[in-house]
Amino acid sequence: MSKLGNLGARLYRGEVGYDFVGKRKIWYGISILITITAIVGLAVRGLNMGIEFSGGAVFTTPTTSVSAEQAKRTAEDTSGHPAIVQKLGNNTLRVQVSELTTEQSRTTQAALAKKLDVPLNKINADIVGPSWGDQIANKAWTGLAVFMILVVIYLAIAFEWRMAIAALIALIHDLTITVGVYALVGFEVTPGTVIGLLTILGYSLYDTVVVFDGLKESSKEITKQTRWTYSEIANRSLNGTLVRSINTTVVALLPVAGLLFIGGGFLGAGMLNDISLALFVGLAAGAYSSIFIATPLVADLKERDPQMRALAKRVAAKRAAATAKAESGEGEPQDEESYGEEPEDAAPAGIVRQATPRNRGGRGRPSGKRR
Repeated sequence: MSKLGNLGARLYRGEVGYDFVGKRKIWYGISILITITAIVGLAVRGLNMGIEFSGGAVFTTPTTSVSAEQAKRTAEDTSGHPAIVQKLGNNTLRVQVSELTTEQSRTTQAALAKKLDVPLNKINADIVGPSWGDQIANKAWTGLAVFMILVVIYLAIAFEWRMAIAALIALIHDLTITVGVYALVGFEVTPGTVIGLLTILGYSLYDTVVVFDGLKESSKEITKQTRWTYSEIANRSLNGTLVRSINTTVVALLPVAGLLFIGGGFLGAGMLNDISLALFVGLAAGAYSSIFIATPLVADLKERDPQMRALAKRVAAKRAAATAKAESGEGEPQDEESYGEEPEDAAPAGIVRQATPRNRGGRGRPSGKRR
């Protein structure tokens, strides 16, 4: 743990780091591949919409000796639609059939009562009409659109429009991957799924905004120095928050993994799958997009600015001149972060100098005196 803490401190100070921004084309390629896979899965398999969105009925039976398979066969034969049957406590059954009309629901309820040999009123039926399901789906899409618009407006005001665009692309990336995984796995989409999606969007934004805030501070008055380009400063800011992002993601994923694999898998609490799968996939995708997508995209967009292009040329020219001078033996080689000693080349806010004092030999003398 002490080694991890020491690594985090060194990353924050810029003493070590990984070139995330410089290798952004690799991350873009990986994200495009994953996104295409998710879209293909969504197009081929589609989403398994719950009755809250597609309409249908949920029947809860009393204690019975009838198996889940027998109840499923009875419901499907009567309604003509696929049924999902879950065995609950005390040997009760939960039978869910989508896309049923009110008349079909009553017929299915009567068939289940006959199969279980119980009175009709002992079969509890919750019926959701298709029109109500459409309203819920439309409201969910409307809420998501409003959320996206408000996020873009806020980030554009608090930071700048380039960061707002990068954050929006990262959010769409996370949503697409999560929805694609839902299609591939075949889990049912319920209101719990929508809650999970909105939760991961907020978490993904939190991670991204932390990096953007550090980048905003680090890039103040960036054009007044010739030590770093915008992409280099963006990469230093990203490395400075890397350990924090990893720690928060791991801590968040552990309880969600418990809900998904233990609650939904071993204990058979199927209702937990709706929200836990969205959270698990979304949290992982959100952490990935914050590190590998959002910040590199900001650097890409920012480097197109004429001022940043001019800065990159000045930085390159100064480094080339320093290298040539060192190779010709006219001066001592300079490390990357000791380029330029003029006062106007002060490091941007948030960037820590790493140059170490050189041992020039001899004892110290009072200032102003020379031999």
